[in-house]
Amino acid sequence: MKSSLILKSALALALATPLLASAESQLVTGAGSAVARLDFRVVVPRVLFLGVGTGAAGFATDGTINTVTFDYTSNPGALGTGAAAGAITGNVVPVRVVGNNGQVALTASTTGALTNATADTIAWSQITATSSAPELPSPVIPLTGAGTASNVTLSSGTRITDRSANWTFAYANSAVVAPGTYGTTNGRVTYTAAMP
Repeated sequence: MKSSLILKSALALALATPLLASAESQLVTGAGSAVARLDFRVVVPRVLFLGVGTGAAGFATDGTINTVTFDYTSNPGALGTGAAAGAITGNVVPVRVVGNNGQVALTASTTGALTNATADTIAWSQITATSSAPELPSPVIPLTGAGTASNVTLSSGTRITDRSANWTFAYANSAVVAPGTYGTTNGRVTYTAAMP
């Protein structure tokens, strides 16, 4: 019984397969022309992409989390003066946003101030970012929780967004702080893109 059912199923599939792939046909005898029509479909899913740092280079999921470092070990006399760090690593970060269903809003969120190993803190208000493109603004980093959203400019008045920019991060260095590497806890900003 099982082999009969398998044989019948295979035969039905073999007979149906040519019908699924066939286009229309028309046979004309004598003068005239034959017509055959073929319909096309393009299926596009709703897409939302946010790449910050290394992930902005492709259009796929990338689990790399980059680090921006402001290092004052080579110029400790600049602490609290507002001067830039002697060594800065990765403070220019590429960003790309792609969406195909309307306005994309970006938010930044944190879990509290940057801390070192002894619980000294630096407030997120000391870290700012400027964007190389006004169409892709960097949202303000909040002191804790989710911040205010920044809208990414739609492309050419459509529902499509495809924007790239470089965000340049800066540390205000407005006060002398205790020694340590800040960001050992609470050192991550999470960016979120939302689209209807």
